[in-house]
Amino acid sequence: MNLLLASILIPVLAAILVIAGFNARRTAIFAAALNFLLTLVIVGQFKQDGGYQFLLSVPAVPALGIKFSLGVDGLGVAMLFLSTAVTLAAIAIARPPKANVSWFYASLLFISAGAVGAFVSVDAFFYYMFHELALVPTFLLIGIWGSGDRQTAAWKITVYLAFGSFVLLVGLIGLYLSLPVGSRTWDFRELAQLARIGTLAPAPWVYLTLFFGFGILVSLFPFHTWAPQAYASAPAPAAMLHAGVLKKFGLYGLLRLVTPIFPPAITEPFNNLLLVLLLGNILYVGLVTISQRKLDLMLGYSSVMHMGYIFLGILSWTTIGLAGATLMLVAHGLSIAALFALSGELRERTGTLKFSELGGLARTMPKFGLLFGFAAMASVGLPGFANFAGELMVFFGGFSAGKPVVGLNNFQIATAIAVWGVVISAVYMLRAYRRVFFGPPLERWKDLPEISTLAKVCVVGLLVLLLIFGFAPQLLVNFVLPAIVQP
Repeated sequence: MNLLLASILIPVLAAILVIAGFNARRTAIFAAALNFLLTLVIVGQFKQDGGYQFLLSVPAVPALGIKFSLGVDGLGVAMLFLSTAVTLAAIAIARPPKANVSWFYASLLFISAGAVGAFVSVDAFFYYMFHELALVPTFLLIGIWGSGDRQTAAWKITVYLAFGSFVLLVGLIGLYLSLPVGSRTWDFRELAQLARIGTLAPAPWVYLTLFFGFGILVSLFPFHTWAPQAYASAPAPAAMLHAGVLKKFGLYGLLRLVTPIFPPAITEPFNNLLLVLLLGNILYVGLVTISQRKLDLMLGYSSVMHMGYIFLGILSWTTIGLAGATLMLVAHGLSIAALFALSGELRERTGTLKFSELGGLARTMPKFGLLFGFAAMASVGLPGFANFAGELMVFFGGFSAGKPVVGLNNFQIATAIAVWGVVISAVYMLRAYRRVFFGPPLERWKDLPEISTLAKVCVVGLLVLLLIFGFAPQLLVNFVLPAIVQP
């Protein structure tokens, strides 16, 4: 069987078995571990020549050029690795609910299957459909097993993402109709090739529609308000999967579908608008993050803020900027997953994530405090972690982009402003760390249990990956570079 097809079917079959009555937790963990091992096999067999490998193609709707096509290049393998690693950690740290345990784990597995299917699809139609598949269990996890005002959060994320998906679908259809009859296709490879030879020449509105469609799904300012509330209300495993993996769908789409197709003549007129919006993510959302009074909301806004850096790297259209954006995709996915895992563990023990009700936990849970400190420093972009290398490459890419002018051009001005986001990140993360773990310990937290062994292993695993890609970012950059550098 094709290895990529197996990576989709494993979580789907496991979800069916769980619903049918098999032990939910054991089945889900076994499937997640098996899929991660399968990904390691794919990584080991992958040849870094820039082309798609492990190909499978089956005609689905020949009249419309739709094929069920699977394949991965270096970028696809990186996203597959991120998806299966975070899935394993999310399912392992999951706290089974008191009711509907089977459906809880099945929903997590369906999200994983949707994310994996999207990242290994070569056909834009199925790429889109796999993402839609993952949104349904996300809605259920937040609405049924979430906390706080979970139903409002579930409907809000559904409305925003449904609107973003609709805008994206319009853009995809516009791209499809831009091709001459007889040459119409949904295949990423064929679209890029047709764009290179001039057969595909989409109108500027198609570019803008695709960018905003993907942008809404990634919480581009000002369409960002769905994300913090959804992540704060979601169970920890759901927040890990969506913020760490599924949210990368839009950014991956920009790298896969937009940058290879649209020439500078189409993109440049919109650069100033998009630069202002991504600075909204970094500065405005960053300042809003500082004002938060709960750890889960702070992490939610932090996740939105960091999307601005990745947008800057992609919009720069430079090799180093695109490489930095790709590195940040993986780094942010790992770091935010670790932070939401620890946040969920803290909520489970204390019943609250309000800064005013916490304090001094480093004395009660020193191991927990140490792990949270490492995850927080990774998110801030401390040297040694992959986040630092990604941000640095994005800043270099942004500053080298744009047309030469006397003085600073628009990209250089935007990059100089974006650098201040690093200071904002340090302010809100260090402030949160101080309020939760330092100061006089409250009497009611003196007997809190330390982080469990399984959760500790999962978080340490995510942090080790961040350190590996931080000290040797070339391991990932050289892997994905042939996929993102256009011939």
